[in-house]
Amino acid sequence: MKTHHYCLLVSMLALAGCSQHEDAPPKPVVAVKVADAELADVKITVSGPAFLFGREQANLSARLTAPIKRLLARKGDRVSAGQVLAELDNRDLIAQRDEAAAAVRDAEANLHRVTAGTLPTDVERARGQLSAAEAALRQAEKFYERRKQLYQQGAIPQRDFILTETELAQAKANHQVAQKSLDLLLNQSRDKEILMAKSKVEQARARLALVQAQLEFTEVRSPMAGTLTEQFMFPGDMAKPDSPIFTVVDLGVAVARAQIPEAEAYAVRSGAACEFTPADSPGRAFQGRITVVNQAVDPAKRTVESWCEIPNSGHVLRAGAFGQVRIITGTAPKSVVVPLPAVQFVEGSNKGVVMVAGDKNAAVKKEVETGAVFDGKVQIKSGVSAGERVIVQGGYGLPEGTQLKIQEEKRQ
Repeated sequence: MKTHHYCLLVSMLALAGCSQHEDAPPKPVVAVKVADAELADVKITVSGPAFLFGREQANLSARLTAPIKRLLARKGDRVSAGQVLAELDNRDLIAQRDEAAAAVRDAEANLHRVTAGTLPTDVERARGQLSAAEAALRQAEKFYERRKQLYQQGAIPQRDFILTETELAQAKANHQVAQKSLDLLLNQSRDKEILMAKSKVEQARARLALVQAQLEFTEVRSPMAGTLTEQFMFPGDMAKPDSPIFTVVDLGVAVARAQIPEAEAYAVRSGAACEFTPADSPGRAFQGRITVVNQAVDPAKRTVESWCEIPNSGHVLRAGAFGQVRIITGTAPKSVVVPLPAVQFVEGSNKGVVMVAGDKNAAVKKEVETGAVFDGKVQIKSGVSAGERVIVQGGYGLPEGTQLKIQEEKRQ
């Protein structure tokens, strides 16, 4: 029995010794592509969401209340400065214009009569009184001459002659009073009448000009060249000064109104270079300049509005488009940069992981802090040094220490 146990033990030890001398299975080798981390001057940027507007835009309303008779343009049309877009019903104003024109003609005719010498009733009465005084004076002079002869001949007493002299003196005085009264009336009345006539002409002309201006207001014109982006009314609607008919936008220069986070907005300056990337064309960026940096922070969003002004002569950009504005606020010289595919980002942060081909081509995991993303590259603020070989293809989910078969990434 003991002999059997001994043989079994020897057999087991022999088997164990044989298994220790067998070769371990080879570690897997993974093929990857790598690229060198490089030094480059990196543009420091801030960014924020933005909507597009035209640099110039206006809501067009009528300047008086009247029904819309006809529309000469529609939403979406390109219009020129001064172009008539809508006509309002103007029949009542035409009647008022004709009435005002007639009043001008009457006032001008009255002024002509006054300046030509037509006199008012008081002047005519004074002229009649002067004529009567002149006749009385001539009669008194004749009577005086006759009485003078009779007195010299002794035919009448002295007191009768003295009475005749008194009557002549009275006639002369009456004539002088009548002449002065007429002269005074002529001077005062003519000047007054002319002034009043001129005033009536001016009033009539002002009334006519007002009606003519109101007639011009029945044509709603575009104040600028642009595109009609909104239409609020149609023929038959009642146009009012406080109700817009159209919105016209000049899109020759577009403005992306970006909302920059308050913590980053301090670096934004007017005149800085910027670019707008539409949400529907993420690979296309439109270059511009910052023209407005709001000095107030939105209390609800905690953002600062900044305007990126973009030349848009081809009208490629449209009002209302949404996208992202990136503003260049400075430069970080000699920064470490790696290709974008090398970074496995942590969602919602600037942290991430980069797999590096280390010594003996073993995979090394490095946690990094990233900065600017530009032209397919990422700025690395910490975690990777220049010259290290970063894995740009085949690194996702790769365990640390994995042996690598290196294939160099071709430089662009």
